[in-house]
Amino acid sequence: MPEFIPIAKVRDVPEGRAKAFTVAGREIALFHVKGRFYALDDYCPHMGESLSIGEVHGDAVLCARHLWAFRLADGVCLDVPSLAAGTFEVRVEGDDVLVRIAEEA
Repeated sequence: MPEFIPIAKVRDVPEGRAKAFTVAGREIALFHVKGRFYALDDYCPHMGESLSIGEVHGDAVLCARHLWAFRLADGVCLDVPSLAAGTFEVRVEGDDVLVRIAEEA
């Protein structure tokens, strides 16, 4: 089972915002919403736009290119449910935010 990898400090991503990080060769968008952290692949599976630059609305992020909404908890596109952004398990330990990145098959 893959280990958790430190990605950021809690203070690095203000409440209601997102920030992109490169971890283990992956671009990951880290979101801080309602006191919780969520991590998604930092690309829209529709057209490749960075999700970290999208706007957070409730429990979803709107892609900046076409405004499609992706649920933060599971990456599912609310507009086209057959699309989903990859997600990563997140853990907060003290001031550190860590993600678990599964190895590619």
